[in-house]
Amino acid sequence: MADSVKFILDENEIPKAWYNIVSDLPEPPAPVMHPGTGQPVGPDDLAPLFTMAAIMQEVSAERQIDIPEPVRDIYRQWRPSPLYRAYRLEAALDTPARIYYKYEGVSPAGSHKPNTAVAQAFYCREEGIKRISTETGAGQWGSSLALAGSFFGLEIEVFMVRVSYDQKPYRRAFMETFGATCHPSPSNLTEVGKKILADNPDSTGSLGIAISEAVEVAAQRDDTKYSLGSVLNHVLLHQTVVGQEAIRQMELADDYPDVIVGCTGGGSNFAGLTFPFIGRKLRAEQDVRVVAVEPANCPSLTKGKYAYDFGDTGQMTPLVKMHTLGSSFVPPSSHAGGLRYHGMAPLVSQLVDLGQVEPTAYSQTECFDAGVTFAKAEGILPAPEANHAVKGALVEAMRCKEEGESRAILFNLCGHGYFDMQAYMDYSSGKLADHPYDESEVAMALAGLPSVA
Repeated sequence: MADSVKFILDENEIPKAWYNIVSDLPEPPAPVMHPGTGQPVGPDDLAPLFTMAAIMQEVSAERQIDIPEPVRDIYRQWRPSPLYRAYRLEAALDTPARIYYKYEGVSPAGSHKPNTAVAQAFYCREEGIKRISTETGAGQWGSSLALAGSFFGLEIEVFMVRVSYDQKPYRRAFMETFGATCHPSPSNLTEVGKKILADNPDSTGSLGIAISEAVEVAAQRDDTKYSLGSVLNHVLLHQTVVGQEAIRQMELADDYPDVIVGCTGGGSNFAGLTFPFIGRKLRAEQDVRVVAVEPANCPSLTKGKYAYDFGDTGQMTPLVKMHTLGSSFVPPSSHAGGLRYHGMAPLVSQLVDLGQVEPTAYSQTECFDAGVTFAKAEGILPAPEANHAVKGALVEAMRCKEEGESRAILFNLCGHGYFDMQAYMDYSSGKLADHPYDESEVAMALAGLPSVA
């Protein structure tokens, strides 16, 4: 059995600019709308929450946006991340597929999230901001922003989705070790949290709820900005260092992906890997199939509606056009807490609507089955979120076997699972359960979508 092969770039090949897919779209993204006026929002509307640098990147249509050197200097600590040819996994599956994975678990926080956390913290420091409030699902984002805050001397306040706060104490410990304050969400610290707890004292929370709490905190203080780890254009932009490096590494492998698979919750990991490749396809340079894998109990792309909706449960954010299950929908609990979001990034949603991305959904247990298969072959235990990408890649690999075709499959192993051992203990003991979403709850949430002319 051949060992897996690693393709490594020199640190001088860290991208010097982020790639903005808006420049290559056949039509511009739908505008972000003000829920009160029904008109597109402007920079002044967003200024209470975001740095001006983030706002300008959010609305930019430039293809390349320079990465500040202080950000690239920190990137050098783990970038370029390695890309592997998974020969051992191919042999274990007895497939003619050529399987590659980009591994973002080598970052100090163990995931792809620092790619944008470092950038957002840098821009806050440059604009004289002292504090950042944010949400986190499984804790990967909160850990990354805590790390970035320590690099730039910023206070970080994190609202962590309650079910993950209880399931993943070590991610909470990571945040606190780097100086962040971490609260379970919903909390009694905000008006939004108090209202939700009054209605449901046992609420497991959701990313939508945690976003509402973090936004409320940021809006009340002049020294504080809000930072999001996914969904928004500028966040997806920062992650494109992953795909740009992967293009170069596939050249080293003398290969090119026929299909790219990514897990999707809010969309940042998926976009980071796929957008540079999709851009090449949109420019008619090279074709590729792109598959987005989401959890079956929170299927915004496969079961949601493409419409304007709030990005948070408390309905404090502007309206964005995205695939959504409704902002009031609270997904069932799962160990893939980073994917429990009611909506999908507007840019990812638009690409699905344009037919450039194929969405699919799998259950929690079948994704863990895939993750364990991968770990036994490749020696890396994936994060529960990353297991969805692994599952999608394995499905494509077995399709190659059934059809007798040798195709190149690329996916992003967006983080390690070494702080998620309770999930694997539940899996090994047969306690890991699939909790289907309530279709009636989704129907009610979608019935309450805001009206946009």
